[in-house]
Amino acid sequence: QVQFVESGGGLVQPGGSLRLSCAVSGSGSLFRSIGMGWYRQPAGLQREWVASITTNSKTRYSDSVKGRFTISRDDDKNTVYLQMDSLKPEDTAIYFCNQSPYPSSWGQGTQVTVSS
Repeated sequence: QVQFVESGGGLVQPGGSLRLSCAVSGSGSLFRSIGMGWYRQPAGLQREWVASITTNSKTRYSDSVKGRFTISRDDDKNTVYLQMDSLKPEDTAIYFCNQSPYPSSWGQGTQVTVSS
């Protein structure tokens, strides 16, 4: 079973940056054949899609993060990253990674809080 372990969250001031990592286990060498994405869930709201990256590293972003966030992947490390710059208070949420476009079981996520 594929599992996702997110890390790198924390408290940051508006305008700051964070880099999230997602270690994927249970997929072995198949990881490079899986499209991946980042999702987030603000408190009390539904989970939403943030960004995705295909097996040949084509990327897409939601309008709310376009130009500020960058998704990338390292197939040798079975890891997906999300570089978040120019963070805003409305980016505060729990961030999850999963397959894209068909997410499977969710991990614990990592909390990102943007506040002064």
